[in-house]
Amino acid sequence: MSFDVAALREEFPILKRQIDGKPLVYLDNAATTQKPQAVIDAISSYYSECNSNVHRGAHTLADEATRLYEGARDSIAQFIHATSSKEVIWTSGTTESINIVAHGLVQLMTDQDEILVTEMEHHANLVTWQQVCKGAGATLKVAQISDNAELDVEHFISQLSSVTKMVAMPHISNALGSINPIESLIPMIRERAPNAYILIDGAQGIAHGGVNVQALDCDFYVFSGHKFFAPTGVGILWGKADILSEWPVWQTGGEMISTVTYQDATWGELPSRLEAGTPHIAGAIGFGAAVDWFSKLDIVGLQAHETQLIESATEQALAFDGLELVSRAQNKVGVLSFNLTGSHPGDVGFLLDKQGIAVRTGDHCAQPLMKRLGVPGTVRASFSIYNTMEEVDALFNGLKKVQMMLM
Repeated sequence: MSFDVAALREEFPILKRQIDGKPLVYLDNAATTQKPQAVIDAISSYYSECNSNVHRGAHTLADEATRLYEGARDSIAQFIHATSSKEVIWTSGTTESINIVAHGLVQLMTDQDEILVTEMEHHANLVTWQQVCKGAGATLKVAQISDNAELDVEHFISQLSSVTKMVAMPHISNALGSINPIESLIPMIRERAPNAYILIDGAQGIAHGGVNVQALDCDFYVFSGHKFFAPTGVGILWGKADILSEWPVWQTGGEMISTVTYQDATWGELPSRLEAGTPHIAGAIGFGAAVDWFSKLDIVGLQAHETQLIESATEQALAFDGLELVSRAQNKVGVLSFNLTGSHPGDVGFLLDKQGIAVRTGDHCAQPLMKRLGVPGTVRASFSIYNTMEEVDALFNGLKKVQMMLM
């Protein structure tokens, strides 16, 4: 394979760390990915060479910062195949992106409308729509998942109707790694719920090879930088230009206005109308650097590598006596959710950390999903492109030691 994992790892300074004298095995990528030197350098360069606010400064630093900031927007627009960079709205992350859409939608709804989500939602894509329905007096409907932790497509389709106002669902489940077949579902939604907006939570999907929003034909696609090798505190709301240009504004203040009097104000054009206040400039520049860095990789090779990782992890999990695999989805990526029989997930995570192995434990911001699965929480090992087959083996060797300690 042309994808050189060893060379790639050299670009991530943190992967050289040790924990309690043991090499770091970082398997918490669904929570946040590590950052390559290219991203670190881009952020450092901004602060050390051209730190300034963007857009309105009449000086060189402001011009340089603005070019970098808007260049990052252009890079992201190209990466997701947006029709224009004006469709790319900077936010603080996936959660704020969803809330911007929700804040507008509640003003467009009646008590006759419905919103459809799934049983595998992150709280950000569940609680937000739950509160929208409360505010509008509308109905929240939930599409079921199967016992294999895959979306029940037949039940999903049955919940669609002419009164469906929004369909919001994850591209990939953060807790399970299950990939939803959004390419085939979106045309079905258009047919059965012609009045519905479609929002895809791409927080987990964006880092596994990119997305083509035009081909998908969703209305909104949202994601965060920190799950894509970029800084925390910065994200993207992508939406179709004709929708975003009329969407009720989220926040008011500087930058997003056109005219202001003491009596009233009018809003600017995209993208500024949805970007009030001073943005996370360094974060945006870092995000652009992450996209530029990622775009130079062998995408086919990295996807094949990620497939090998999850296949090896799943195979070893199925052969591990006393390990209860939570998700048996056929189409999944990057996430292994499990429990050890008779052990609390928190204890397992603590003892793995003592061996230098970083995983996440708990309900993964998906309490209703955990209830549906009949577990209080899980141990979640999540893989990224810089993980190795040896690290998969290290996880299971570590679990054997944990099992012995907890017996």
